[in-house]
Amino acid sequence: MTIATPRAAGAASEHQDWRTIGLIGLAHGSSHFFHMLLPPLFPFLIRDFGFSYSELGLLVSVFFVISGVGQALSGFLVDRVGARPVLFCALTSFIAAGLAAGMAQGYAGLVLAAALAGLGNAPFHPVDFTILNKRVSPRRLGHGFSVHGISGNLGWGLAPVFMAGIATASGSWRVACLCGAALAALVLAVMVWQRDAIDDRQGAWAHQTPAGQGAAAPVPEHPMAFLRLPSVWLCFSFFFWSTCALSAIQSFASPALQSLYGLPLSLTSMVVTGYMVSGAAGMVLGGFLVGRVARLEKIIATCLMGGSALLVLVGTGWLPGMAALAVAALAGLGTGIASPSRDMLIKRASPPGATGRVYGTVYSGLDLGFCLAAPVFGALLDRGVTSGIFYGAAATLLLSVVSAALVGAGVAARARQVPVPA
Repeated sequence: MTIATPRAAGAASEHQDWRTIGLIGLAHGSSHFFHMLLPPLFPFLIRDFGFSYSELGLLVSVFFVISGVGQALSGFLVDRVGARPVLFCALTSFIAAGLAAGMAQGYAGLVLAAALAGLGNAPFHPVDFTILNKRVSPRRLGHGFSVHGISGNLGWGLAPVFMAGIATASGSWRVACLCGAALAALVLAVMVWQRDAIDDRQGAWAHQTPAGQGAAAPVPEHPMAFLRLPSVWLCFSFFFWSTCALSAIQSFASPALQSLYGLPLSLTSMVVTGYMVSGAAGMVLGGFLVGRVARLEKIIATCLMGGSALLVLVGTGWLPGMAALAVAALAGLGTGIASPSRDMLIKRASPPGATGRVYGTVYSGLDLGFCLAAPVFGALLDRGVTSGIFYGAAATLLLSVVSAALVGAGVAARARQVPVPA
């Protein structure tokens, strides 16, 4: 009989951790890809149907409204039936969205595609974080959060190249949509094939007793009891404010830089890519920091305040043009470093057994931020308040710092109240 050595057991555990992390990264990247199923095709849709940008912008609103409401509700479903079957259903919804878009004969068909994509996107954060928290060992959980964030950025970056590139090469935006459906089908096939690695009901950490509670079973609470916790709503507000800043950069930083510094659009369009690349690099670093710092809100505050200062500097108009573009892109580094700490802070603020519900609720602040910020920052740009794009993004980052600080203070206070086992 072969006896497993501690080293062999440790290697097997590490392999299982990274397999789960990689699969969840792939799934999360696909959800961000489908954020951008239709926007890269807007010029083609205008050409073929004569839609206005306002009409097409409404498709984005449909996506995020359904995603936001669905995200808050899907957390309850994840906690009840498990994360894995919900993930399979979400990817199936993406396939349906790609098919609906590819066969759309008018505006109603595109609305249906946006709705199906939003429905598919809704459960991803409750699903992803439930699986990561239950399947990945604590020593690698920070890296799991880091990969999760990086994969989302990569999904955002891949979608425009994939969709617009295929539409241009084939001469048909419908082919691009059908290829998007095929990509979702491929990801679903991988998840089904590797389904044992994403089974949240069988994870080594699935039934881990929360620190300080002993072995006694926790007293059952009402499923909505977590909504009474101030930390949940503070985490929600953190996501709302930080997403407002992201929305400003993604949607309006390029034309704002063009107006402020006189740079050509071909250059300023690179600011979003630079911001995302900086964010991805920051997430790698943040994954190492999150396991080494007790007060995570200090990392979040330092990094986001640094990013805020850089955005204010860009908004002044004092920098040389190319330097302004580089500084705006570098601001993404701070948000990237803060991301794994943000996700770990939410985990610490979550009551036992409510992981899906808490992540679903707080991440719906992301969808609300995207829905509401774009019209506000767009109005600033329409009125010629160009610097307001960067000042406003900086201000919302600072508001998110306040929320994170209050969450961290609450977590620390609760930790001091936990009785020490005899």
